[in-house]
Amino acid sequence: MVSGPAEALERELAVLLRRSRAINRETARNVHPDLEPEAYSLLVRLDDVGESRPSDLATFFGIGKPTLSRQVQLLERLGLVSREADPTDGRAVRLTLSPDGLEKVHAARAARRQRLHTRLEGWPEEDMTALADLLHRLNSAI
Repeated sequence: MVSGPAEALERELAVLLRRSRAINRETARNVHPDLEPEAYSLLVRLDDVGESRPSDLATFFGIGKPTLSRQVQLLERLGLVSREADPTDGRAVRLTLSPDGLEKVHAARAARRQRLHTRLEGWPEEDMTALADLLHRLNSAI
């Protein structure tokens, strides 16, 4: 039984996160059948920032470097990520999406966006804007 707004919010967030994980699994498989959802998130981050050091990705996602390293190795084996020497530090590397990775991530993100648009088709634009603003505020707070 939900007793207040904080409890209701917690419940709805839990449902949203479970559904989001399921969608991430499906989206990751659409990029490549062997791709894990966590590795798909790395691809999205690289698409958003263009390039990144592995240590910066580990910090962003709050994961250990060995975990990140395993995911990056998988992405490289699948041909989705390229590794290049960091021009500012000869000991470091920068990761970028490969041309194939870029194409597949853009296609997956477009399909995911289209599914969301279809599900929210009857929503007024101001409701979607308000929800996006509130989610941004929540993400900033946590």
